[in-house]
Amino acid sequence: MSIIQVKNLSKSFGNLQVLKNLSLEISEGEKIAIIGASGCGKSVFLRCLELLEIPDSGEIIIDGEEITGKHADVNKIRRKMGMVYQKFYLFSHMDVLENLCIAPVKLLGMSRAETEKRAFDWLAKVGLTSKAHAMPGNLSGGQQQRIAICRSLMMNPKVLLFDEPTSALDPTMVGEVLAMMRMLAKDNMTMLIVTHEMNFAREVSDRVLFFADGGIYEQGSPEKIFDNPEREKTIAFIHKLKHFTFEIRERNFDLMALHGGIHAFAERYGIAKKLAYRLQLSCEELIYEIISGAYTQNQEPNIFAEISYSETDNRTKTAFEFKSDSRFNPFELELESDLGSDLDLESDLDAHLGIVMLRKIASDLRYEFANDVNRIEIEF
Repeated sequence: MSIIQVKNLSKSFGNLQVLKNLSLEISEGEKIAIIGASGCGKSVFLRCLELLEIPDSGEIIIDGEEITGKHADVNKIRRKMGMVYQKFYLFSHMDVLENLCIAPVKLLGMSRAETEKRAFDWLAKVGLTSKAHAMPGNLSGGQQQRIAICRSLMMNPKVLLFDEPTSALDPTMVGEVLAMMRMLAKDNMTMLIVTHEMNFAREVSDRVLFFADGGIYEQGSPEKIFDNPEREKTIAFIHKLKHFTFEIRERNFDLMALHGGIHAFAERYGIAKKLAYRLQLSCEELIYEIISGAYTQNQEPNIFAEISYSETDNRTKTAFEFKSDSRFNPFELELESDLGSDLDLESDLDAHLGIVMLRKIASDLRYEFANDVNRIEIEF
């Protein structure tokens, strides 16, 4: 059963369109992790669900009631959702117990005795009973965020919305907040979690939404998104890919500029000197192989190359695309050493240094030819 339905949601700020025709259904008890680059609309989406940001168009239905409806009782529908922010927003002049009790008493009409019992129950679950009469300023950041989550739970919401709840915390305090969220996930609470904690998102969520280009760019199970993403921007985000590109449009290309560009790229992202040198040498040798093998003496080359570096596992991939009159795969060249000739390996190196070297040091070599375009991929 869907507890949240979003239909064609759009939101702009001036000329900047943040969300565009976003549609989504969330089932009761589902745990949704929302990931993506800063500024892609993740937090705006959560705020739209509670009408803290007013959508330009679209419908939002919470537990069967349209909060965007013309005559909707917005405050009543909002109470079905609890929101946990980056900042804690505890009342600094009230102790912990009063922070937890004020809303249920004033908004839900609960008795003080019943409210305090519920508050102590939650404090016991998160190990903070001894802090019931402490002032927020005397608590650590992790303790304050756990109290903020308890405050949302005091309203007995059907859905919890988390907007990067650990981003304002010292790294030593992140674990205690994530532990509380894991507890809620096990209790089958419906949760939408905007987060940069990728391991937590993989562990807890039933579904991961990757936001880009004004909406849900790709979605799926944690295994699909984190292990086998399909779309370009998802792959780049998950693997934290950095890119360096260059083009070769003439035989007498500027080799020194190419080497300098790769060196600067390696310096910027902390790529080891040995790997940077390997990238320089392999690019140089393969470019010359392509120029000599795929083009006649009267043709100028048309080669586009891109180096991708993954910060997550320190792997690199170099891709070459080039148009030519026919298929040309340099890895299919038959070298003398392959054929069992008496010529030694040094002769092969003289003739096809790039091919011999790449066969030895690359972890993976791939080639394809489609629509008159040759593509080579090399991974180290």
